[in-house]
Amino acid sequence: MSQLTSDDILSVANLARLKVDDNLAADYAKDISKILAMMDILSSVNTDGVAPLANIHESCQPLRQDTPTTDIDRNANQSVAPAVQDGLYLVPQVIE
Repeated sequence: MSQLTSDDILSVANLARLKVDDNLAADYAKDISKILAMMDILSSVNTDGVAPLANIHESCQPLRQDTPTTDIDRNANQSVAPAVQDGLYLVPQVIE
């Protein structure tokens, strides 16, 4: 794939009726060229046997039991807080 130029960006911007600063067009061309190069790399990945996925929720999401655990040490976390009371973080009042 060839690199985009600032003229390409300005031409597309004109077609889309967008105003693009001439100085930024070169930066946009460079950034978009990088994205397109990544897409070329992705298109080279072998996806034979992989079913298309239209929505991430189509995939099976394994669920776990919603049971409390003691992974979080409240005392250790609150030891660095500026103000705590009765296990709660105290914050300044912002609404009167």
